[in-house]
Amino acid sequence: MRSGVIKPSEKPIWYDVYGAFPPKRNPLHVKPHTRPCTKKQETVPEIFYREDEVRAKFYEHYGTGPRPFDLSKSSFVSVCQRFIDKYTELKSHSELEDSTLLKETGKALLTDGVVLRRRGAPPVSPESRDPVLELKLTDMLAEQQSVSTDSEETAERITP
Repeated sequence: MRSGVIKPSEKPIWYDVYGAFPPKRNPLHVKPHTRPCTKKQETVPEIFYREDEVRAKFYEHYGTGPRPFDLSKSSFVSVCQRFIDKYTELKSHSELEDSTLLKETGKALLTDGVVLRRRGAPPVSPESRDPVLELKLTDMLAEQQSVSTDSEETAERITP
């Protein structure tokens, strides 16, 4: 009323009573505490899709793969997503069990050019390795130099 927001003729009924009998303590409104145990907690059901189960089996058998995801390309499709797509395609066309269907999906991806390595398995068995891969660079250079010196000696013998 002192600032002129409310006219003296429009003052509330309790204003004179409050002025005649002010409270001993300043009134302070505090939000009442509610007990958390009185309310029933709502449980959110877990959501699992069929492809999540296939994805879990893929990562269990094959791991995360040899290279990281390339998220900079909008058209990038991970090996796992390719596996899931091929799995659902084969599942719609056949009545195989899940374990055999997983193996068949791996074989189908291999024919498409996607190489999957089992988790914990060596990348290539030692028996199937080419012996040329076992050579060291120094051995290769020494052999190359000996071949070039031998060819120079034979060339000198032929043309005296």
